[in-house]
Amino acid sequence: MNISTDIRPISYLKSKSADLLKQVNETHRPVIITQNGEPRAVLQDTESYEKMRNAIGVLKLVAQGEEDIKKGRTVTQESVLDNLDKRLGKKK
Repeated sequence: MNISTDIRPISYLKSKSADLLKQVNETHRPVIITQNGEPRAVLQDTESYEKMRNAIGVLKLVAQGEEDIKKGRTVTQESVLDNLDKRLGKKK
């Protein structure tokens, strides 16, 4: 993060919104918007936002899997494949 360009007051957003949009889309770095010197919002390009959402989704799935392992809610690969074979009517 470049503090001089990645943190802007809300007045800058109001007067230079097109410039900020250009900046976040070119650099793919978010800009923190401040109000009365306090951080209040983040402006981010859509591509980076989608990547972040996808990464969070994967992390949630990993966390759920880890919880299942801790609680013993697992089955072996062999039993899964056997069950699929039975449902599909395949014989070994």
